[in-house]
Parts: sequence; structure tokens; C-alpha cells
Amino acid sequence: MEIYFELVTDAAGLVRACDELKDGKVLGFDVETTELDPYRGELRLLQLSDGTKTKVIDIRAFGGGEDPTAARSNAELAPLRDLLTSNKQRKVAHNAKFDAKWTLHHLGVETANIYDTYLASQLIAAGEGDRRHGLADVVQFFLGQTLDKSQQVSDWSANELSHSQVEYAAKDAAIMPEVFAKLEERIVGDELVRALALENDCVIPVAAMELNGFYLDESRWREQLEKEKKIQQRTGDELQTMLAGGVAQASLFGGTQINLDSPQQVNDALTGLGIPLPNSTRAWELQPLADEYPVVAKLLEYRAAAKSISSFGENILEFIEPKTGRIHADFRQIGAPTGRFSCSKPNLQQIPHTEEYRRCFRAPEGRTLVIADYSQIELRILADFSEDQNFINAFASGQDFHAATAAQVFGIDEKDVTPDQRSFAKRLNFGVVYGIGASRFAMMTGLSQTEAENTLRRYFATYPKMDEWLRNAAKTAIDVGSIRTASGRMARFRFDPADRSSVAATQRYAKNMPIQGTSADILKRAMRLLHNDVTGTSAKLVNVVHDEIIVECDAFSSENVSKTLSSAMQRAAQEFVSKVPIKVDVHTADEWTK
Repeated sequence: MEIYFELVTDAAGLVRACDELKDGKVLGFDVETTELDPYRGELRLLQLSDGTKTKVIDIRAFGGGEDPTAARSNAELAPLRDLLTSNKQRKVAHNAKFDAKWTLHHLGVETANIYDTYLASQLIAAGEGDRRHGLADVVQFFLGQTLDKSQQVSDWSANELSHSQVEYAAKDAAIMPEVFAKLEERIVGDELVRALALENDCVIPVAAMELNGFYLDESRWREQLEKEKKIQQRTGDELQTMLAGGVAQASLFGGTQINLDSPQQVNDALTGLGIPLPNSTRAWELQPLADEYPVVAKLLEYRAAAKSISSFGENILEFIEPKTGRIHADFRQIGAPTGRFSCSKPNLQQIPHTEEYRRCFRAPEGRTLVIADYSQIELRILADFSEDQNFINAFASGQDFHAATAAQVFGIDEKDVTPDQRSFAKRLNFGVVYGIGASRFAMMTGLSQTEAENTLRRYFATYPKMDEWLRNAAKTAIDVGSIRTASGRMARFRFDPADRSSVAATQRYAKNMPIQGTSADILKRAMRLLHNDVTGTSAKLVNVVHDEIIVECDAFSSENVSKTLSSAMQRAAQEFVSKVPIKVDVHTADEWTK
């Protein structure tokens, strides 16, 4: 692929380059950096191309560097800032969050009218796991061309970049208008326009959230880690004693020695104690046995402590950025085919819900956290989709939905529902959202198969149209091979029609995907609306977890920020759910606690 490009290194050249590109409707957009983290590296090059004219701008020539202050304040870069912030041109980038984050941090501007070909490729793939979405893969798949990425890992910090480096940078931008044209054709044909618009609009809020970071109190974290180690030691000693009776042979020193981290040894000991183990000893399958067998309860406690130490130990402290004292995690917008986020480096979405862990994430002095989450959003989406009047009325009346379900299932007055019965109904309600069947429900609750079947029968008799909607979703997956969320986000299914387990798994997923996926759609829309509302204020988005948004702001402005956050979340949900009232629970706290 031969390409003509211009390397821009002075103010006059930048004015001319931006003037030549300002009338283009689609601009390929890319950056080259010395590191992956904008807090630790330099924005070296920024490339823009209309497919014919390609400009490679050397940001270092304009005072760029690892300290972004000079580039942000350099008036010579004004034409570039104006071009990036203009809504006139669609800025097409691959994994646009990366490019947008660097320009936001090092140039101080939000790139407008972004189109992310990485997200577009993921939407088109619709959950097909064998597809790859790197730029070279997308170019090969959609254009049938080979894109040389060998220079990607070259030294971008060199005083003088080689011709091949600059040409590589230029090619990545120059090909983007062609990639855009091919992907947009598919996006329109697959009716994914609204879904992609949601994703594109969310790029800047996610980039800003990652740059903002979440403050972690290191001393509190270490304190909690020490407590967890003591719990593991204590429960391990107690578990060894409790399992001893199930071990056939004592150790050389007269006591039993079981490797508590060996599933086989633990299972053998439990079997030796006469405990009827399920086929799998995952936590949710062992839970029904915990009430009857204290050794199982102790095993679950030990495993929880061990997991906390391995997953949430010293390693998380390594992610604190010295320049900010914060954790700047990596959020993937389409982390699952449903559209849910995933998170890594570290995974802030899997921080345990217990107060002991959550209190370690707090607001710095003079600041506070505003924490909001949707109340039972997936159940409300299901009620809206199914148009089941009993289901809708339960939310419209403002009654306790789980208590109302318990009253129906147990045939009693709602005022007589016990906490245990409500908890049972809550598991049932959320289980239904995930396409639960009688067998799984029986294992979760300890009911017999017959009792579980009868419970589900009474449940669906109460909400018949909901039952009908779930059955239709399962049928659509088999008949059509795909299903969609409210935004049009699609999941395609591959299954063996002759394999009952494969068909059943597909049907379960088909029941859940439109609900969970629409919840993801709503959250992303809320993030964009919130970003628009708080820009220029002290409020900063610092974390999201599925149906929860956490904002940090100056303490004195918390009341106004609470209203702003609640409003953004309400408006976002109402774009997708019209028949059921939406409830957003908001509170302020110094720590990330409920």
C-alpha cells in the first residue's frame, strides 16, 4: 500500500494541514505514544487523514513530552485542538478510547464525533468468540488487505523517527476512512446503528473515567489484608480439625494433613464424613449444604478468605499511579456480548461488596463520593418487555417486589412474609432473569426437584405474560439464531440442534441477554448524559459496576451532584423503559459503601 503523507513539525505547517482537512466528512485518527499509560509516557505523533491527504503531526515539536503541561498551553496547537473538537468531521479511530485518552490528557481536549471501528467490529461479530478485532484483523476480514504492524512496538521516543516509523503511523490513519465505509455498511445492514451510537458516545466518558482514577487508601487496604490472612489461618486450622474424621490415614506425626487447596483431597475428606456432595463443589452448589453440615460452611469461609487474599492482596497496590495516588483501571466497553463492561489492571468490578473492602476506596480530603445504583433494573426491564400487568403493577405500586413475590409463592399475606421467605423470593426473581430452570433452582435452594418445579409453576402462574416472553425469547434464539437488546445490540447463537444441553444453554442465554444487555445500554447512555451534565464542575466519574455509578466531587457540591446523577440515570433508563417506573438509589459517603 503506497501512501503520500506530510510530517508536520512547525506552526505554519500545522495551520496549513488543519485547513486542508477541515472540510472532510470522515477523518482517520490515530496516535503513537512512548508508553501505553498516558501518565507514564509521551504523546509523540498524532495522525489525521481524509483518505487522500494524510498529516502526521510531531507533538514533540510543539513542546510535547511526558509532562503534558507545555503541549496543553501551546497556542500553536490551537488549529489541531479546533479540528479535534469540531463536530463537523467524524473522527474514525480503532480502539478510540486509547487515542481519546491521550489527547484528553496531553492536549486538554475531548475529541468530538468519534467513530470506533473496534467497537463496530465487536458489534458486528455479535458474540462470535472466534473473531479477532485488532486493526490488522479487521482490515484483513473486511477489506481483504494486509496491514503491516511490525513498527507498532518500535522506539517512539527516539529524537528522530525513521521514515518507516512515520510511514507506518500515516498508514494506520489513512486506511481508516475505507475501514469506516465498509463497517458502516454492515452496521446499517445489521440494524446496529443505535447500538453503535451508544458505544461511540460512551468513549469519552470512559476515557475520562480512566484518567480520573479511583482513590485507594493504601493503609486501609494493608490493614484489611492482614485481617483476611488471620481469618484464613484460623479457618484453615479449624477446617483441618473438622475434616480429620474423614481422612482414612493419619500423618507420620499422628495428625491429619490435608492440602486445603486441593479439591480432590478436600472432596475425599468430605465424602469420608458421609456428606452427599454434588457433582461440582463450586460455592453455589455447596451453599445448600452449609446449613446442615458445619464443615461445609467452614470450607466456604476458608475459600472466601483464600480467594480474597489471592485476588485482592498486595498486587492491587501495584496499580496505584505515583503521580496521582489513584488506581486507573482499564475498562473494556464491550467486555461481554451483552454489552456489559469488563475491567482489568485491576478489576474494580470484582472488589468484594463487604464494607471492609469497599471502605478502602474513598474520597480524598475535602471531597466526597456520590454513589447511585438502579434498583432492580433488570427485573424492571423484564416487566417492561413482557408487558405483564401483574409484574408492572408490583413496581408501579411501589411495594416491596420480593415480598410480593414471596406472598404469591407461599400463598400468604405480604405482611406475614418472613425475611427468609423474602430472601428465597429474591433468589427466585433474579434466577428467572438468568433463565434458571427447576434443577438449578433446586440446587440453589436445597428444594427437591418436585418442590422446585411446583415453585416455578406457581411463580409463572402469577406472571403469565412474563413466562410467555421468556419462552418466546428462547424460541427466537432457536428459530432465528439471534436475539437483541432494546438498542438493537445483537447476539448470534451457534448450537448443535441435536444436543439437548447445547439447545438448553442457548435458550437460557437468550432469556437473559436482552435483559442484561439493555441494562448495559442504559448504563452507557447514563454515563454520556452524566458526562455532559458535569463537564466543567468539580464532579468526576471514577467507577462503574454494572448498574452502579460512582462520582467524586467537592463535598460542598454533593447535594447538587446527587440530583444531577439521579437525573442522568433516570433519563437514560426512560429512553429504553417506558411502562415501568425507574428507581435510582443515591447517597453520599466518604467511602465506597452502601
